[in-house]
Amino acid sequence: MNRTIATFLSLAVCVGLLVATTAMAAPDEQLEIGKPAPTFKLPCVGGKDCALADLLKQNKAVVVVFTCNHCPVAAAYQDRLIEIQKEYKDKAVAVVAISSNDAASVPDDSFANMKKRAEEKKYNFPYVYDESQEVARAYKATCTPHVFVVDAKGTLAYRGAVDDNQDPKQVKQPYLRNALDSVLADKPVEKRTTKQFGCTIKWKEKK
Repeated sequence: MNRTIATFLSLAVCVGLLVATTAMAAPDEQLEIGKPAPTFKLPCVGGKDCALADLLKQNKAVVVVFTCNHCPVAAAYQDRLIEIQKEYKDKAVAVVAISSNDAASVPDDSFANMKKRAEEKKYNFPYVYDESQEVARAYKATCTPHVFVVDAKGTLAYRGAVDDNQDPKQVKQPYLRNALDSVLADKPVEKRTTKQFGCTIKWKEKK
């Protein structure tokens, strides 16, 4: 191998290593655990605005879940969220569901249809509309459902999935319940982040 080719290959390897290292060192694009959770005040299907600050005044933890009507994955988790709110209400935990989808592209997720869904399913938690999508962007939410647990200090303690399987009969890891139990016991959450999965949030087209 002549010197020119050897030099070229050596440079190529160095560049490749630099690119790989840069990719590995890329900053986390998700909301950082341990940082203050973004606050919000949004209209609820029940007729009143719902504010994170108010929920934190009354509870030891708040579960913020980005969800919607049309997504089959989100629908599969409706009953589980209802059950979690029922189970943890007396432990001072509040669930708030946020729909941020663009209703112009997904009519099923309009505020009117959100009201219908909440009534049909008898939601025992606020279902609120993030029409501007500012809250979803602040939380860096990516899909429905995407879950965030905020502790009494307003700090993000967990983000990710409700559990590890869309089929409730196949669940082996109840991530959200585990996180809530740790927060309520004033202990560090063992698994602070998990991979969220579901339908992508339907963002508005940029004008």
